[in-house]
Amino acid sequence: MAEEKPKILIVDDEESIHLLYREELSEEGYDVISAMSGPEALELVDKEKPDLVVLDINMPGMNGLEVLRTIKEKNPKLPVILCSAYPEFKQDLSSWASDDYIVKSFDLTELKESIKRNLAKARG
Repeated sequence: MAEEKPKILIVDDEESIHLLYREELSEEGYDVISAMSGPEALELVDKEKPDLVVLDINMPGMNGLEVLRTIKEKNPKLPVILCSAYPEFKQDLSSWASDDYIVKSFDLTELKESIKRNLAKARG
């Protein structure tokens, strides 16, 4: 039986980010699912059981830090990578609960490396 592809949940309110990440991460061999909002992300975490979450911070309604807190309360071992266009959020103490913090860029090298590292760590 073929090994299952790691499932990555992308949470961002920008459609262009979903398209870019889905294309790039699918090429890397990941199964990519996505959510446009915090509540939708929490629903997918329960239903789809992703192996890792890439989470935007600045979203309308429920922001990424609130989503992060809720995910970590339910699933403390689920790796969450915060991904924001704003580097200043890295100073916010509540972002420290994440497994990594990446500043958004169209070059996904840093994000891909973080995903590989955090999936390896989660698998032990």
